[in-house]
Amino acid sequence: MNTAVDDYTMPGGGANIASLPKVSLHDHLDGGLRPQTIIELADAVGMAVPVADAAGLATWFADQADSGSLVEYLKTFDITTGVMQTKEGLTRVAREFVQDLGADGVVYGEIRWAPEQHLARGLSLDEVVEAVQEGLDAGADDVAGSGGSIRVGQLISAMRHADRGLEIAELAVRHRDNGVVGFDIAGAEAGFPAGKMREAFDFLARNYLPATIHAGEADGLESIRGALFDGRALRLGHGVRLAEDITTSSEDDENTYVTLGPVAQWVKDREIALELSPSSNLQTGAIEQWGDELVDHPFDLLYQLGFRVTVNADNRLMSATSLTRELFLLSETFGYDLSDLAVFQLNAAASLFLPLEEREELADIITAGFDAA
Repeated sequence: MNTAVDDYTMPGGGANIASLPKVSLHDHLDGGLRPQTIIELADAVGMAVPVADAAGLATWFADQADSGSLVEYLKTFDITTGVMQTKEGLTRVAREFVQDLGADGVVYGEIRWAPEQHLARGLSLDEVVEAVQEGLDAGADDVAGSGGSIRVGQLISAMRHADRGLEIAELAVRHRDNGVVGFDIAGAEAGFPAGKMREAFDFLARNYLPATIHAGEADGLESIRGALFDGRALRLGHGVRLAEDITTSSEDDENTYVTLGPVAQWVKDREIALELSPSSNLQTGAIEQWGDELVDHPFDLLYQLGFRVTVNADNRLMSATSLTRELFLLSETFGYDLSDLAVFQLNAAASLFLPLEEREELADIITAGFDAA
């Protein structure tokens, strides 16, 4: 990943996007490891890696992930989760994750991960959550020590194909005073609707813990509908295929008419945030019905229609990206200016799983940072 600060000035000159305050809603812990860290942690536990140098390994991940299939994309996580099975590995990865967010100008990040995938070497569910929180806290201290400021929260994910939804929901609630701010379900989407974990979502609702649900990435409107009404999702993880419920027609050369279906209308009217991840959506084939280039992504359509769109990196390692880079690519593709990027960040701040007053404080930080750019 190319993260040189001077690479991401706004198209046409002006502010450097890396220096602007940003909010990250959708960023996977096991998708943001440093390649050198993978090599060192793999060596410590006797695990083989496909490429032995950091630059080559970074390229391998990007090439493997660029498959056009979510299933193939997810296979790369066998390596990253493989080195995150010890307290030391989890704490180091979490600490570096926050350091990297801070270096990218992120002032608040919600970091999602699935504790059930990190038990192979004997740690308990509670122990892995505690190890990650220790790393997150250390990373935030590191950012503060270098003159920056960042806050983070954990989003605890349950894997859709496993039968542990209620157990993981209980884990999330148990640690809500130790860094956990919300719940998620992740993994293979098609065939594993949110309704299969209805008991978990009922438990979360009774305990007032919010949920964001992966939906509308590898499956369509039924998956989104299930996330909204079975999972009570306050945000949609990706949600890009919501555009399937939007019809456009042109009766002449000057006017285009847009009709929203009932699911799209519900999402728009309730300002349910769409955690869009442009590069990832291209890699996994989530937008293949519209095309295979960024200009084909329905991001701009959703934005122009007034949906609460947000911009996210999803998996920084697999997509060889950062939040700054995603914003730069969108600006370059759709001609967005600083005022547009500010909207995306304010949308994200408004959608965080934080108390209202804290969301408003972050909005003030974002506005001040963009006004000064």
